[in-house]
Amino acid sequence: MIDINEQVEKFKDFIEEYYKEGLYELISKGAKSLVINFTDLVKHDPSLAEQLLQDPINAIRAGEISLEQLNLPENNINRVRIDNIPESQKLMIRDIRSENLSKFISVEGIVRQASDVRPQVVSAKFECPSCGNVLNILQVGTQFREPYRCSCGRKGKFRLLSKDLVDAQRLVIEEVPETLEGAEQPKRLSIFLKEDLVEPKMEHRTTPGIRIRVNGILEEVPILAKTGGQSTTYNIILQSNYITPVEEHFEELGISKDEEKKIKDLAKNPKVYDLLASSIAPSIFGHEKIKEALLLQLFGGVKKIREDGTKTRGDMHVLLVGDPGAAKSSLLMYISKAAPKARFVSGKGSTSAGITASVVKDEFLRGWALEAGALVLANRGIVAIDELDKMSPEDRSAMHEALEQQQITISKANIQATLRAETTVLAAANPKLGRFDPFAPIAAQIDLPPTLINRFDLIFPIRDIPNRE
Repeated sequence: MIDINEQVEKFKDFIEEYYKEGLYELISKGAKSLVINFTDLVKHDPSLAEQLLQDPINAIRAGEISLEQLNLPENNINRVRIDNIPESQKLMIRDIRSENLSKFISVEGIVRQASDVRPQVVSAKFECPSCGNVLNILQVGTQFREPYRCSCGRKGKFRLLSKDLVDAQRLVIEEVPETLEGAEQPKRLSIFLKEDLVEPKMEHRTTPGIRIRVNGILEEVPILAKTGGQSTTYNIILQSNYITPVEEHFEELGISKDEEKKIKDLAKNPKVYDLLASSIAPSIFGHEKIKEALLLQLFGGVKKIREDGTKTRGDMHVLLVGDPGAAKSSLLMYISKAAPKARFVSGKGSTSAGITASVVKDEFLRGWALEAGALVLANRGIVAIDELDKMSPEDRSAMHEALEQQQITISKANIQATLRAETTVLAAANPKLGRFDPFAPIAAQIDLPPTLINRFDLIFPIRDIPNRE
């Protein structure tokens, strides 16, 4: 363990060596924090880097004190942010345990909820009416603290002089679907953001549906029991230090040399189209045209933006309507597992809020929070909706805007928001009577509103015709 004064000196040397030039530029831009690359810190002083991971609260405080001591002109930079931390500190939300408390860790996930930004007290000054002494009380935790007694012996009834407020916001992030095995339930974690992390220009990084990596300090929060006392179990939150959005465009997927060779060999094959189509759900017999359509849907079309600013979507929506037992659900399950970013939902077990987005009560900051549904979470991916005909008409109607405009507009409580939903939809449904009547026209038996049918680019009726052979 390094003494705090020694840490301040080491941080001062480090900042002067690596970031002195950049600091003047940051000050001219009006920045409030300095982002430090962890690899630079390791190069400069490995013991200080280790100290930061094991005792982050004191180490980051030492870095902030060293910034104050640099005596820079008009210096508003008073926070240190740490980026690019080592792989050993990157954890999945499900792997977080009590031994990680008070350590510096990094987690990745999709933003599920984002609360309103609210002011929070960090310190308050009180005056003693008896002797005029001014007491400064740091506000830690969720309860507002007042001084217990003054040095003159007075207890209680102190006058509040002033309080320091900072902006605060709470996010809830959920594990990324690609990291889950089988039908595991994704775990969630609360993230607290303060000060410059909730500035307006940062807000587009933390809207629901966006994938982010958060570096921060894991802390415990006491749970109050119903009796009014404190429970023996605690909640955990991550006090955020730095946030970076993780772009999940498929162009950025890492491809090894061996995989690249296989892809190029496959491209030279004249029958590559048939080969790829037949490799979709190979255990399901027939349905060649449907498999070709699903292949084209996986690749997607091209989004067009016209000269006047209107947009034509590039995602193709496919609807399979047919008799039961024709392997529609199996095709949907296969696609939801094969696509890199996909969600599977079932008609009866989902509501409009679960598919699009909803506004929920935020128990921490006592406001309203926005929670993203499946279509937003699978932005630039695929959502497979089974049993579309079993959904209630109100829940189905919520999908209209997402299918055509590729966005979801929410106006509920005091929240007005527009979320991106550039999502491809593959849906399956049964006809009106459960199976097709061979003597009635097929179009009349598809029991879906014309406005929804119109959103689908390809509709496949699947007949299950009994055959003795």
